[in-house]
Amino acid sequence: MSSWASGLPLAALLLVACSSTAAASTYTVGDGSGWTTGVDYTSWAASKNFKVGDSLVFNYAKGLHTVVEVSAAEYMACTAASPLGSDSSGATTVPLKTPGTHYFVCSITGHCGAGMKLAVTVGGSSSPATPTPTTPRTSPTPTTPYTTPATPATTPYTTPTTTTPYTTPTTPTCAGGGGTTTTTPGTTPFMAYPSAAGLGPAALAGFGLVWFVIVQLALL
Repeated sequence: MSSWASGLPLAALLLVACSSTAAASTYTVGDGSGWTTGVDYTSWAASKNFKVGDSLVFNYAKGLHTVVEVSAAEYMACTAASPLGSDSSGATTVPLKTPGTHYFVCSITGHCGAGMKLAVTVGGSSSPATPTPTTPRTSPTPTTPYTTPATPATTPYTTPTTTTPYTTPTTPTCAGGGGTTTTTPGTTPFMAYPSAAGLGPAALAGFGLVWFVIVQLALL
């Protein structure tokens, strides 16, 4: 294997390292004007594309100015009561480690109002928050309320009462159209013969025939 081929892995590592270094940029605040009063730092920052990993370099006269990182509220009010970081060395380098907007002012009285204030927006996004798992809403299962079944009404058993139908006794009648004769118990019934007036035409004819036969027999 040639020495050129054996040097390929090392060259690849150096290339990656150089690429990573080239990705990060260093910006000198205010460029040639540096960090001082009377400079429009809003316009200067608007022309830049800041990323996480870049750095800001503040050049100023030591003891005459300061570099203080503050909150958005203090940046608007030009105060530095609760600084997030500060330096007065005259050559301050601030690494931009997190995305979002970073605010810087000079804490010397009147300097922030004179224009020594800088807001830079760093690109990139923080890791998205892990969504909290939610339990899906489920419709309640309808339940049938428990009810005690009604006891059916029962008709008490009764023994039917056997009744003998009432009948009126019939008085026997004597055949022959002679009417009825009431018989007193212990006496011989009196036989009543019907009169001629109570006989029909057939009966009269028969009766007359009998007498005719009797008379004829008597004449013999």
